[in-house]
Amino acid sequence: MRFLLRFFGFLFTAGSILFLVGLAGIAGLFWHFSKDLPDYSQLQNYEPPVMTRVHAADGSLLGEFAKERRLYLPIQAVPKLVVNAFLAAEDKNFYEHGGIDYTGMARAGVAYIQNFGSNRRPQGASTITQQVAKNFLLTNEVSFTRKIKEALVAMRIEKAYSKDKILELYLNEIYLGLGAYGIAAASLVYFDKPVNELTVAEASYLAALPKMPTTLHPVRNRARAIERRNYVIDRLQDNGWITQAEADKARKEPLTVTNRTNGAHTFAGEYFSEEVRRDIFERYGEKKLYEGGLSVRTSLDPKVQVMARKAMVAGLVNFDEQQGYRGAISKLDISGDWGVALADVKSLADILPWRMAVVLESGDQSARIGFQPGRELGGAVSKQRDTGLVSLEGVKWARVKGKAPSSVAQVLQPGDVIYADPLYSKDGQRIEGQYRLRQIPEISGAMVAMDPWTGRVLAMVGGFSFDQSQFNRATQAYRQPGSTFKPVVYSAAIDNGYTGSSVLVDAPIEIDQGQGEVWRPENFDAGKYMGPMTLRNALRLSRNTVTVRLAQEVGMPLIGEYAKRYGVYDELPNYLSYSLGAGETTVMRMVTAYSMFANGGRRVKPTLIDRIQDRYGRTIFKHDQRECRGCDAPEGWKNQPEPQLVDRREQVLDPMTAYQITELMEGVVQAGTGTALKEVGKPIAGKTGTSNEAKDLWFVGFSPDLVVGLYVGYDKPRSLGRNAQAGHTAAPIARDFMKLALADKPATPFKVPPGIRLVRVVAKTGLRATPGETGGTILEAFKPGSTPPSYESTTVAGTDVIDGTQPGVSPDADRAVMRSGTGGLY
Repeated sequence: MRFLLRFFGFLFTAGSILFLVGLAGIAGLFWHFSKDLPDYSQLQNYEPPVMTRVHAADGSLLGEFAKERRLYLPIQAVPKLVVNAFLAAEDKNFYEHGGIDYTGMARAGVAYIQNFGSNRRPQGASTITQQVAKNFLLTNEVSFTRKIKEALVAMRIEKAYSKDKILELYLNEIYLGLGAYGIAAASLVYFDKPVNELTVAEASYLAALPKMPTTLHPVRNRARAIERRNYVIDRLQDNGWITQAEADKARKEPLTVTNRTNGAHTFAGEYFSEEVRRDIFERYGEKKLYEGGLSVRTSLDPKVQVMARKAMVAGLVNFDEQQGYRGAISKLDISGDWGVALADVKSLADILPWRMAVVLESGDQSARIGFQPGRELGGAVSKQRDTGLVSLEGVKWARVKGKAPSSVAQVLQPGDVIYADPLYSKDGQRIEGQYRLRQIPEISGAMVAMDPWTGRVLAMVGGFSFDQSQFNRATQAYRQPGSTFKPVVYSAAIDNGYTGSSVLVDAPIEIDQGQGEVWRPENFDAGKYMGPMTLRNALRLSRNTVTVRLAQEVGMPLIGEYAKRYGVYDELPNYLSYSLGAGETTVMRMVTAYSMFANGGRRVKPTLIDRIQDRYGRTIFKHDQRECRGCDAPEGWKNQPEPQLVDRREQVLDPMTAYQITELMEGVVQAGTGTALKEVGKPIAGKTGTSNEAKDLWFVGFSPDLVVGLYVGYDKPRSLGRNAQAGHTAAPIARDFMKLALADKPATPFKVPPGIRLVRVVAKTGLRATPGETGGTILEAFKPGSTPPSYESTTVAGTDVIDGTQPGVSPDADRAVMRSGTGGLY
């Protein structure tokens, strides 16, 4: 008996010692692994990389910029269904355990022993908290050391943060395949919908992805993906989170994902979106751009953008087709599956409704074509094959030896890779199944539409196709503006004493440039001169010799100062040739300059961005810096004065001068080189410009609330043709755009500023008209004291003043002239 007692005493003592030693060992291990654990408190201020999203003026998504495609969603905004789906897939006891699931650990340990030596990856037993610890603070190393550290950090996290906070971090950090991080981004990438619209099947598929985002690809491994999705659905049902009926319905639902493209394609706004990206990069740097979660509201008007794109592309294509058909893009062997071969040919994705196609058969009246098939989400070529017919009408523009083709086979041969788009009848109806031959134009150009009062860029076309070339010709291409620069010269002159009735001579002129070089500027109709003429007529008819004489009298240094004020050039060389637009500038700069004519001479800073907000919704940039007095008044109107906007922008040009130059340019549209714009039927002022050797064709013009500028030219400058003129090529493009853009706008006249006097003069000479004389006369705008001195018939404040006499009123009195319109210039 004593022996047994001693034996049990020995066992108890030994057990106690072993227990204490084990406890000390465990404590030692905990101390050892706790020494270099990461600081979990940093999770409190964690800011995950969140994509920057760019929106159009109406809030529509324009583009997204990110290295990790992620949108941060607070846990309160995550639907219960989505939360339950992830808990069912990853950690159903999440809200009960303290960070570690001991049952799961035991199960994983048994599986490890069973699979020992099989080279299989050990089964995980990580809770959501442990995954947060691993994803945020540790590495993906497969080792017991990492698992111990993971468990330790998880327990600390559980003590420091609420369950909802931990789950929020998890749902926004996890990678879910296809470049999507977090559930908000994944919902958009896979199903193109917000999380609150996900079905049970869709939420279950997303919840299945964290463990195997690549393996469960919805196209390449569809069967495996559906199997795992249904497993999550089963767990939701087992846990009582969905009903039997909901589970059955979800299992039968097909796994259909959306191949979501870049939002910029929606509004043909790729050039605009890229320009915004550059702007943000310059303002805040790369990290803020791609990880800062900025929300950018731009000035882009999607409707105006589509109009600009449509008009510009049509103009480029029309010009290019007049030069003839250059032949097929390439040739393909169509003896096998032509769709697979055609799918490998690089096509432009942003020129819809144009589609790449290959000619399958060709005859006299038509050619059968096969369209380039699309690709599935996994990259495989779609099995669908679409075909159509290119009729003889669809190739008539592709002239053969200067003549319209009499047979389609003269133009198209089997194997030719081409572009085609739907064919329409003369009354605008689509002819079903028939298509028109197209070719990518060699010529390019750019267009900008701007609000002249704020500098907000409403539309931008940087070229024919962003897919073809990302070079933005609206902001990066420096071209010769030609005669579109002349209004800068004329405004400098008018601001310093000249008027639209001032007379200069259109005659040959020689400029000694030194070292025996003589420059002899000529008009477009070389060798023809019109003698003495008013500045109005000289600008209307774009007479070069008059402009050079005017620049001589005013002085190039002064003209250079005005050009700098308007932002056309930073520094203008003092050569008279620059008065004819021989320097190089951009469409954006020219449109900005003309905006200052349109808005009464106020400085305008062009902008593509209205407002930028950080990830927390705080505004960190706002373009409109005007002070609003009275806007912070308490709620409700209590007879206080109306709020007032205080505009402190610099006045770079006398408002009366701005109106006078606007009047002169309205004459260009009504009876000069810009008459194509008369068709718009609204008050429009503008100027055409044809550069040296017709390498660039320009038009810049404006209505009271919209400025548009464009140029057409080859990227490697060369002549557009001996007879090419801006009035025949560039102006019609602007006309087509403004017809669309101003279609629903009233015919608002240009505002006459206070102090302007409208005097009836003879259009040809600029002299005052005699009483009763109406033929060949117009109303010319003058500043006080600058009206012609002879007999006059003047309109002041809506009252005819004959011979300058009216009780108590002098004909040169400095008083406002309030008129609706320009007084019928033409």
